[in-house]
Amino acid sequence: MKVTERLAEAKDTIVSFEILPPTKGKSIESIYGHLDQLMEFNPAFINVTYHRAEQILKTRKDGRLEWVEIRKRPGTVGICAALMNKYKIEAIPHLICGGFSKEETENALIDLDFLGIKNVLALRGDAAVGEKFFTPNPHGHRYAEDLVRQIVDLNHGRYMEEEIIEGAKTDFCIGVAGYPEKHFEAPNVETDIYYLKRKIDLGGDYVTTQLFYNNEHYYNFIKKCREHDITVPIIPGLKPLTNKKQLTMIPRVFNVEVPVELYTEMMKAKTDADCEKVGTEWLLHQCRDLLKNNAKVLHFYTLGKPSVVYNVLKQLF
Repeated sequence: MKVTERLAEAKDTIVSFEILPPTKGKSIESIYGHLDQLMEFNPAFINVTYHRAEQILKTRKDGRLEWVEIRKRPGTVGICAALMNKYKIEAIPHLICGGFSKEETENALIDLDFLGIKNVLALRGDAAVGEKFFTPNPHGHRYAEDLVRQIVDLNHGRYMEEEIIEGAKTDFCIGVAGYPEKHFEAPNVETDIYYLKRKIDLGGDYVTTQLFYNNEHYYNFIKKCREHDITVPIIPGLKPLTNKKQLTMIPRVFNVEVPVELYTEMMKAKTDADCEKVGTEWLLHQCRDLLKNNAKVLHFYTLGKPSVVYNVLKQLF
């Protein structure tokens, strides 16, 4: 079922999760161990992130150095298929521009269609490790809106090979990313909203937001989107803070604000367990406020801390 259809039929607030593929060499059992406890809450869908390949220097037997391409977290398509088979749940693969050619993207979309996957999240992706700015694959897309356009083309049966006439049409529901505190590369909020609207106008069906810790950013973001005629569903992204290192890491990596009150309480904590308790209470407060304001979905970036999300959901539902 498409995300938009699931949202339209929902009578109560639904939940969803996002997971990382395990690093190469680990089995999918690590994913099942992560999700098993959360399935109690009947998530509507599970997002699976995609990761670009990295270039690393390796020493050859003759002593010379060479750049080797590796992908540390392969398996997004396979994991989606496995989740659908095991849990009978919708899986949403991320598709990214970085590190992929247009042909590789088209082939991935064909595979996803064969598997019966109906939803994708179209993202530009981050800059490669060691790069200051995002650089696209020479034969790939530079912007997420170009990726959206390619997915829409396949939905209409238009393939890269012009020789394919009346090609099979896919039927993907397309999610795109939104940034309540604006994308860090955008010069201002207005410009950021402008480019979000372009993605929607090209065929984006719904928005999933970057994580935030101040709900007012989310509410203001929705207001601004509606003022610019962005009428699609906007799903709030939530991630617990669980240790003091994250107080500097998360703002740096995700370009989001940690509210003063949350920062102060985390700094008062004496142990990691105390930090986790503070983070749990803050996430619980965020969720209750979102529910009070009629949020139709709570989307959790579980990333390594499913127990915190479980404890919050246990108190909510």
